[in-house]
Amino acid sequence: MSDPRTGTAPSGRQGLGDRLGRPPRRTLLLGLAGTLLMFLGAPGGGGIPMRDPLLGDSWLSFWRYGHGQMLASLVIYTGLALMVWAWVRLGRDVLARRTGGRAVLTVSGAWVLPMLVTPPLFTRDPYSYLAQGALPLAGFDPYVHGPDVMGGAFTDNVHFFWQDTPAPYGPLFILLAQGIVLLVGQHVLLGVIAMRIALLSGVALLVAVLPALTRRLGGRPAVALWIAVANPVMIVHMVGGVHNDLLVVGLLPLAALLALRDRHLAAVAVASLAMAVKASAGLILPFLVLVWAARRTGGFWSRLLRAGVPSVAVFLAVFGACTWVTGFGLGWLPALSAPSMIVNWLSWSTGAGQAAAGLLGMVVDDLNEQAFVDVSRAIGGGVLALVIVALWWRAREGGTVAVRNAAIAMAFAAVLSPTTLPWYLSWGFCILAMTAWSARGLQWVIAGSIWLMIVYFPNGETALYAWPYLLLCAAAAALAAVSLLRPDPLGPGRPGAPVGRDGVPGRG
Repeated sequence: MSDPRTGTAPSGRQGLGDRLGRPPRRTLLLGLAGTLLMFLGAPGGGGIPMRDPLLGDSWLSFWRYGHGQMLASLVIYTGLALMVWAWVRLGRDVLARRTGGRAVLTVSGAWVLPMLVTPPLFTRDPYSYLAQGALPLAGFDPYVHGPDVMGGAFTDNVHFFWQDTPAPYGPLFILLAQGIVLLVGQHVLLGVIAMRIALLSGVALLVAVLPALTRRLGGRPAVALWIAVANPVMIVHMVGGVHNDLLVVGLLPLAALLALRDRHLAAVAVASLAMAVKASAGLILPFLVLVWAARRTGGFWSRLLRAGVPSVAVFLAVFGACTWVTGFGLGWLPALSAPSMIVNWLSWSTGAGQAAAGLLGMVVDDLNEQAFVDVSRAIGGGVLALVIVALWWRAREGGTVAVRNAAIAMAFAAVLSPTTLPWYLSWGFCILAMTAWSARGLQWVIAGSIWLMIVYFPNGETALYAWPYLLLCAAAAALAAVSLLRPDPLGPGRPGAPVGRDGVPGRG
């Protein structure tokens, strides 16, 4: 029973609303309506299996083909627009301090529920994961063979581009995929759902670590949750798309927090596990050594050696154990080049090569665009190496600076690598979200997040060369970013109190 004078529950007897952080109800319901619409549209417009055991040959099968599929895609986009709108509204409340971290977490949990049982959205990657887990069970080395040597339900659903490509993922993830295939057999949709639930352990780790790490990095937990968890990129792309980067975004912040708490061996071990999922996660390891070295006495190089030797030993033990359990050795390292077969301008280095070839192609016939791309990728690789070395050297005093610079290095690695995919940006931003952000910086987060959402179509095919569509979506992203600080960016009416650059209402 609440106190009639304050409207709050007596001390020690919190109501449900208090325990959930009193989330903004309209915003919660608006975003939930959006993800429910995406749930309804996904069986027709998403990355659907070739043979659907649910719709199959029933009267609902029209949803998968022709005009039905177009309508399903429209439903997905409508749901995405509602969710983005709700996310921006939630951001206003967070900036104005009307909504705290617990409420953001409650809202995120409600929004993600429909995503737990959808077919993949904006990708077909989970079918590749399942096929790679099935390969060892069928007697094939996933680091030598692609899914096409095996056949069966999982192989049938792998995108044609990856049919003969060995797995570019680490041994820990291959073990996880094997376990899921053992659990679900040949049931494709059950495999997708089981994979999603297993990967959500990474989100749980992120949420558990976030408050303590955010306080150390100078951010606000509510803002960090809004950026990293409530973000449509997380809920739709990462959870709805079932990307194994979900494990990385949990393990990397945990490793950073352990290092800052002087649990250095555990930090290196956790970071090694992250690298055993995706090799890119290993970028954090040299920075963790700096954190440890800063806690020792003596000259810099002496401290670095005394921290580096045990770090290397722990890495070799953990990574070696994961590799030994799979029984396939280091064959996955050559397969790391597989994503570079994708040529798109979302990668800065690839885009520079394509732009140079396009400009020169206006005056010179029969240009070899791939040669330009190869050169620009080589230059991009050199620039990336210099950036990482510079960030590492500037973090030699250790502490939170080393953790922040590690996150920046991973963000640069995502965009300067030969291939950039939207979920690659999660490697660095899972930590950068916990640093201090200005309101203007959060506007860029909104614009960038929406941009990353729409560069692939809901069925998993690229949209990077559909220019009218991209221009329309870019305009929508800009409008959403502006509306974070001005609730009525298009209208001359009364928008209410604008949110100032410092996040305080009425001080625009």
